[in-house]
Amino acid sequence: MPESKLLTVKDLSISFYSEGKAIEIIHNIAFDLQPNEILGIVGESGSGKSVSSLAILGLLPKRISKITNGSILFEGKDLTRLETKAFQKIRGNDIAMIFQEPMSSLNPSMTCGKQVLEILRQHTKLSKTEAKTEVLSLFEKVKLPMPERVYKAYPHEISGGQKQRVMIAMAIACKPKILIADEPTTALDVTVQKEIILLLKQLQAEEGMSIIFISHDLSLVSEIADRILVMYQGEIVEQGDVRTVFKSPQHLYTKALVNSKPSMETRLLQLPTITDFINDSANKTIISSEERQIQHQKLYAQSPLLEVVNLEKEYISKSGWFSKPEHFKAVDGVSFKLYKGETLGLVGESGCGKSTLANAILQLDKATAGQILYKGVDITKLSNTEVRALRKDIQIIFQDPYASLNPRLSVGQAILEPMQVHNIGSSDKERKQKVLDLLEKVGLEASVYNRYPHEFSGGQRQRIGIARAIALEPELIVCDESVSALDISVQAQVLNLLNDLKANFGFTYIFISHDLAVVKYMSDQLIVMNQGHIEEMDDADVIYAAPKKEYTKKLIHAIPKGL
Repeated sequence: MPESKLLTVKDLSISFYSEGKAIEIIHNIAFDLQPNEILGIVGESGSGKSVSSLAILGLLPKRISKITNGSILFEGKDLTRLETKAFQKIRGNDIAMIFQEPMSSLNPSMTCGKQVLEILRQHTKLSKTEAKTEVLSLFEKVKLPMPERVYKAYPHEISGGQKQRVMIAMAIACKPKILIADEPTTALDVTVQKEIILLLKQLQAEEGMSIIFISHDLSLVSEIADRILVMYQGEIVEQGDVRTVFKSPQHLYTKALVNSKPSMETRLLQLPTITDFINDSANKTIISSEERQIQHQKLYAQSPLLEVVNLEKEYISKSGWFSKPEHFKAVDGVSFKLYKGETLGLVGESGCGKSTLANAILQLDKATAGQILYKGVDITKLSNTEVRALRKDIQIIFQDPYASLNPRLSVGQAILEPMQVHNIGSSDKERKQKVLDLLEKVGLEASVYNRYPHEFSGGQRQRIGIARAIALEPELIVCDESVSALDISVQAQVLNLLNDLKANFGFTYIFISHDLAVVKYMSDQLIVMNQGHIEEMDDADVIYAAPKKEYTKKLIHAIPKGL
């Protein structure tokens, strides 16, 4: 490896100011980035990964933060001492960044092509025509289908994976020496994630740039990085080459990160969390295949709680005044049975029909054809009043608890309100007591009753969302990507909570996720969806051990497995 270092971060400390007080959140971190190297930075929310990378780009919020110690040397220049104007020449040109959420990073009012063109016009001397040719060439390089169409398209007209590719094209437009990729695949399907990882590796090899790849997923980082830094509470607790850190981690926190993700081989009764590892209190009980078989015999001896028969959902779109309407089947001839106490996993890529199917079951979007029998009654034929009454029985836990909670209602009110609507409890006093009990059951303190959603972390908000869903004493709960935005350890806590609640209250789950390792851990039966129809359906363990269809094999092959 070359001796000359492209970037050297030395004894870096960063403080944020709150109510006049300085709180240090990055404590004397130090690392190097070599030319032509991929460096992975791993850690959970709040560990300091993103703040450190924003410091490298000079993008820390000016009024509320300050670099209190240390230096960031890029090609011999100390970036912490640069004036704004000098930094503008480096940012985008020599050091570029791909952000986590392409939809909020791309300008919705500009076409994708124009946004990349703007960067080239600003940083290079290319004419407008030359710049357009270069943009189309970049779109080809990042493997965007039909570059001309994407050039003219607005961000909302292309998929999540394509938006991320536009962001990558934008970041590499000026051939930077360093590319910082901050959680660039978190919200993407496992197959698209794999494609983006391979694309970044290929671009790095072709352009000879260095990449800092930031993620909370250690398995994912191990597939792309040469070296890894592990961050915890603002410090680097471990660093080294990928194989050493992944195969024989030294720090307890790193060991916890390696082990908190559900295993594809064994099924633990409870997933270990970071705290379990640090306190050496992990429950190592394994559910054997014999125990699972006995449990399934009991489950499937009952009558089904829900039966979906030849369900179809068709959308009709018109792209112009005189054009013919186009018919698109988002769900096409889907049939399955769900039993009380079962967790049915639902997987597939974006656009495969998972959420459309869930919305039809929840009666949020009416099916075009077919039947949905809940306890023997076809709920597609219910009146609006009957559907409202059904809401109590079939609940949903959303992917983004912040967007689904009313910011003006306190946590207590948010959980109490649906109980009042459905007449659960005889008085508000009784309901309030039930809310306090529920908060305790989902691992929150009674004191959160009067606090507001913005005061909580993502994991805590997800617990509030769960408390609100179970307050109505439902029989069936749809979990729609309900852990995909959470850190691995918080994810483990929430999955354990869902399983505990299922054991205590006899809930039945439809569990939708693009994280196949999580779905395998949670599910009894598994449905793999592709382009609106069921590709494969069987016991989750059977499908993972021996997938029959090529599509399923592709999904399983794309799961980051680490080294």
